[in-house]
Amino acid sequence: MNVVEEVGKLVEEYRDRCLWFLRPDYTPKTTEEILRTLSLLERYGDRAAFERAERIRQWLLLDSKAKC
Repeated sequence: MNVVEEVGKLVEEYRDRCLWFLRPDYTPKTTEEILRTLSLLERYGDRAAFERAERIRQWLLLDSKAKC
């Protein structure tokens, strides 16, 4: 899974509904930006957005633990 790509797809899908306050060209790149964006999706998105964001977060955190 390419996290940046998956988060980018998720942001584009939900930009108009719950991330309208982000810049139109905003795509998170760093781990910090991705985690912050996932939190926004969990907070302001629907259930599907919450579940997708949570799956991406778990994968990202597991991947970062594996690198330690």
